[in-house]
Amino acid sequence: MTFKYDFLIIGAGVAGMSYALKIARARKGRICMICKTSLEEANTSFAQGGIASVTNPELDNFDKHIQDTMIAGDFISDPRAVEQVVKRAPAQISELTNWGVNFDRKENGTFDLHREGGHSEFRILHHADDTGAEIQRGLMEAVRNNPHIEIRENHFAVEIITQHHLGVEVTRRTPDIECYGAYVLNPETQKVDTYLAKVTVICTGGCGAVYQTTTNPIIATGDGEAMVYRAKGAVKDMEFVQFHPTALFHAGETHPAFLITEAMRGYGGILRLPSGESFMEKYDKRLSLAPRDIVARAIDNEMKIHGIDHVCLDVTHKEAEETRRHFPNIYHKCLSIGIDITHEYIPVRPAAHYMCGGIQVGLNGRSSIHRLYALGECACTGLHGGNRLASNSLIEAVVYADTAAEHSLSEVGNYTFNDAIPAWNDEGTLTNEEHVLITQSIKEVGEIMSNYVGIVRSDLRLKRAWARLDLLYEETEALFKRVKANKDICELRNMINVGYLITRQAIERKECRGLHYTIDYPVHAYDKA
Repeated sequence: MTFKYDFLIIGAGVAGMSYALKIARARKGRICMICKTSLEEANTSFAQGGIASVTNPELDNFDKHIQDTMIAGDFISDPRAVEQVVKRAPAQISELTNWGVNFDRKENGTFDLHREGGHSEFRILHHADDTGAEIQRGLMEAVRNNPHIEIRENHFAVEIITQHHLGVEVTRRTPDIECYGAYVLNPETQKVDTYLAKVTVICTGGCGAVYQTTTNPIIATGDGEAMVYRAKGAVKDMEFVQFHPTALFHAGETHPAFLITEAMRGYGGILRLPSGESFMEKYDKRLSLAPRDIVARAIDNEMKIHGIDHVCLDVTHKEAEETRRHFPNIYHKCLSIGIDITHEYIPVRPAAHYMCGGIQVGLNGRSSIHRLYALGECACTGLHGGNRLASNSLIEAVVYADTAAEHSLSEVGNYTFNDAIPAWNDEGTLTNEEHVLITQSIKEVGEIMSNYVGIVRSDLRLKRAWARLDLLYEETEALFKRVKANKDICELRNMINVGYLITRQAIERKECRGLHYTIDYPVHAYDKA
């Protein structure tokens, strides 16, 4: 079947829903939001810590937030992107509250602000320790109640549509690649439908699922980055994979690993060895509040030195009732596995958490492919540079949803539907044996990325990863061409593409910078570790 929409949004986290609500308010055309699972399962829901914005002018200001962001990003962040996000953040916080999102407040009505690693001031708005879930709840309610937004849950975008699908040769040097919509798998019919659009927006979230242990849900397979890369669009800074230093260590929980928010270290949590000895003083004067890349490498190093599979986070010196009040979800999660965090250490270790790179976009969210925008974690705006500052991701998503809405609304009248797009070829079958091979290949991608393209890298490891991924790519593409499209094989293709991009761009960066740490090149002057 063929569907036509003025605005096609692929993804339904904070970026996708914010954009949809802003477009719906303008009443300039039909809107469709494609959601890979249900709205509740978006990556946004897993964000615990909060959302960063200058809201206390007596203590904080834009210059401080800009400087903190540049330092965390190892001074390769785009200053224009940083300034745009920081200065437009307060207005977007107001927008979120107007849509029904609740942030914790003090008795006097002002925001109850947290401080996290890399921040010089208290500027993190939060809702207990489940801020992402609260933002997702508020936006879901607003989106579901908006009659101008059509939602297609449990639908899977297979490819974006360009001139390539009309038989035109498209290369990375083609200057005028255009997006005409997307091919989307319908789970009920198991057929791939054609969704034609004047404007297409990719908001597919992260790619943490390419690693064995991640705080991301299993759906975070890098679909947006992979689709745009295959369509010959620009993808940038994929080597900068952020590993969250403190994921809960609990045997068997890897997808997702339960996140112990950075706010717990801002609250006063101290990183220790299981023996009780603190260790961050050996690595950074900011101790447990150093930026994430430094803390993650420190933990990784201590685990290797001592031959242990985790370190510990200690909040036992804090007042018990205050800890339970600030971190109710963490308290109950740990209690469920037999740990009372008010009296016992929390076992933690790093886990793949956030992709700082992605689909390259400008200040208005537009990609190198005409009529195609990218927002949220799948986009590389330049804000994060070599390392994301804690709690900058959610605010980036809503700010860029705003700039992309402004730009696309001004442009949509210039576009028409391309009715010459052919239907997807639905031929092929998938045997049980082939399905087992797909499952095994997915596991193999995770092993390759975790073993060879992790927190600490080397040329030898990266080249080994490249060789293994190349073999998987050839096998999977051959299989994809002869079977009927299904979610599993499409996700595998995307994971291999993303793994390749991370590895290739890591090989190309001949220095230690931000999150890219290699033993074969000197530490950059800005690295504080």
